[in-house]
Amino acid sequence: MTQPTEQAPAARFAESARAVDGFVTDTAAFEAWFADCRDRFHTTAELRPLDALRDWSVDPCTGNVGHASGRFFSVRGLDVWVPGAAVERWQQPIISQPEAGILGILVKEFDGVPHCLVQAKAEPGNINGIQLSPTVQATRSNYGGVHRGKAVPYLEHFRDTPPDRVIADVLQSEQGSWFHRKRNRNLIVEATGPVEVLDGFCWLTLGQLHELLHHDDLVNMDTRTVMSCFPDAGADFAPTPAEHRPSYRELLGWITEERTRRERHVREIPLNAVDGWQFRDGRVTHRDGLFFDIVGVSVEASGREVGRWDQPLLAPHGTGLVALLVREIDGVPHALLHARVEAGHLDILELAPTVQCTPQTYTHLPPGARPRFLDTVLNAPEEKVLFSAVHSEEGGRFLHARNRYMIVEADPGLRLADGPDYRWTALPDTAALLRHSHYLNIQARSILACLHGLAGREPREKP
Repeated sequence: MTQPTEQAPAARFAESARAVDGFVTDTAAFEAWFADCRDRFHTTAELRPLDALRDWSVDPCTGNVGHASGRFFSVRGLDVWVPGAAVERWQQPIISQPEAGILGILVKEFDGVPHCLVQAKAEPGNINGIQLSPTVQATRSNYGGVHRGKAVPYLEHFRDTPPDRVIADVLQSEQGSWFHRKRNRNLIVEATGPVEVLDGFCWLTLGQLHELLHHDDLVNMDTRTVMSCFPDAGADFAPTPAEHRPSYRELLGWITEERTRRERHVREIPLNAVDGWQFRDGRVTHRDGLFFDIVGVSVEASGREVGRWDQPLLAPHGTGLVALLVREIDGVPHALLHARVEAGHLDILELAPTVQCTPQTYTHLPPGARPRFLDTVLNAPEEKVLFSAVHSEEGGRFLHARNRYMIVEADPGLRLADGPDYRWTALPDTAALLRHSHYLNIQARSILACLHGLAGREPREKP
């Protein structure tokens, strides 16, 4: 074990990305550790009517669902108007959680190579029990002790941290279609002294985590978003600092122009006043059975700070698709990003992957609402698919929410559809945006974590 080296951050973490077998936990040891955790840590989530949840209630006047403490989160209604959109006006239930949590990965060097401390975490909405989470994954209500459970392990590393130990620290949004103004602080912090490895935690290199991203439902959403914030070796393509690159200034100008050009008007309304939705059979559901339900669950867990609780969850209908078209332009890798307006984001829009949707939903919407490039992705030849895996979204708020993440090499002759809301963006410029809040949405950050794992690798067989 060594002290952190003086190498540039991108070079240090590029070395970690190349270490696919690790120095602390090799592949065989990881598989044995994870199998043991899966045997011992679990959650069981049984459906329960929303109006019968312990410590939760349905307001008799508004229909809003909230916790007795007034903390954690609530389920409310949202009225949305986006002038000029294919669907200009709608109403929907939404999770309101204005407090910001902490998502943190603790890093430490072993044999000169940075390793990440990850946790095998069971969540009520996971489709398969445990998944790999960051070192710390906690809402303010959790680490503030509102749940009356045990303290959050390793939290002290992410509170009042000396600046010279902070690799990344940025406040980022989460799903803008399901959360209203939810944000989490994404932190990467380096430890210099001894770190006790608690039960359910292990050290892995970035290379090992990149390999595990090829497996379905293994690396959870919170780990993926923090992974995207690591210094990117792609910066080697652009030695000039981001703020001095013409391409980066043009990218910022495009985002500002789109935020100025587009309109979005949202307001919270009572849940029982949401048009097209109804409280039925103990859940909130769309009258045509579309989109998602709000359901209640009663949870029993082992390996968590709290062993038993009730809560609402958002249960989407169908597996979504998150896809990124990529290509090289003048020798520099580029991605096709979409300036996407979502109801729940703090600002009017954030940059999204090329395609972000649940395909089956669009059979019920106007033809103009069908996402551009959806058919390009769905019909891509096998040899053009660089990455494909199904990943779960946040298991603490969503029930079995999954998206297929795809990275597809675009045909050089691909033409952008009319309209200014898509743009080929150099990956070094895209990575630079991650230093700031509210530029890249959660789906874009997740797929960038997958893309970083492809850098410098030979084509591999799809799992």
